Amino acid sequence: MEATLQLVECPRDAMQGWKSFIPTTDKIRYLNLLLKAGFHTLDFGSFVSPKYIPQMADTALVLEKLKPSPTQLLAIVANLRGAQDAVQHQRIRYLGFPFSVSETFQQRNTHSSREEALHTVEEIEKLCRQTGKELVVYMSMGFGNPYGDPYSAEILASWTAKIHALGVRIISLADTVGMATPDQVYQAVHHLRPAFPDTIFGVHLHATPSGLEEKLNAALDAGCIRIDGAVGGIGGCPMADDVLVGNMNTSAILKVLEQRGLYTGIDMHFFQEAEWLSNQIFVP
Repeated sequence: MEATLQLVECPRDAMQGWKSFIPTTDKIRYLNLLLKAGFHTLDFGSFVSPKYIPQMADTALVLEKLKPSPTQLLAIVANLRGAQDAVQHQRIRYLGFPFSVSETFQQRNTHSSREEALHTVEEIEKLCRQTGKELVVYMSMGFGNPYGDPYSAEILASWTAKIHALGVRIISLADTVGMATPDQVYQAVHHLRPAFPDTIFGVHLHATPSGLEEKLNAALDAGCIRIDGAVGGIGGCPMADDVLVGNMNTSAILKVLEQRGLYTGIDMHFFQEAEWLSNQIFVP
């Protein structure tokens, strides 16, 4: 566990729903501090339409100014065109695609059906293999949805099997609107890991501060080794609902991992500097 724990910091998720545009120079300063902190992966930006996510319109410009780091870069894409743009950049190691267990949310988020999105996953996976990148699929609404769409653990497992069959080997279960219970998190990871032993399962959980520790411990107890968080617990998907449920606060994640005796490799000096800068950038 200690050797394989993957901490993913998600400033992109924190920024994308922020109402006022964050200056490009501030994004660059912030991301470069996070790159020094020692995360496994930095979800730094996205290649999506600025019409829908204007905050990410400067992703390519930001990328040009990011300093070398052992931390791997991940960019979110919502279609094949975005993936084609992303793979042009050598610094990007991972492409992330949001596949929704909920049909309604798939339409809201990528303007496609789940079957169409599955075909997009297939095309992006091929593109990643051709260009030396790796695809991470986020199972959005992975623990239920607010739209009344059918959901069960069996439905989640069925779509996971289809994603796996396309060659995807990193799958992150996303609690997009903070609906998951700790038991749901545990059961999902616990059952999927042995069913797909060649796949890394992560969790991208949105949670209130009071619900974070139980959900995170449930994921870790089930053997999850890939954990997403965001400084300050900021974030949420603007395509999901009017009320955004924030990400798991990275500082709280680090405390839980420390309590469990798990090595994170995070340089707290640079992490705390990033926390300070976050408080200057994310001003209501």
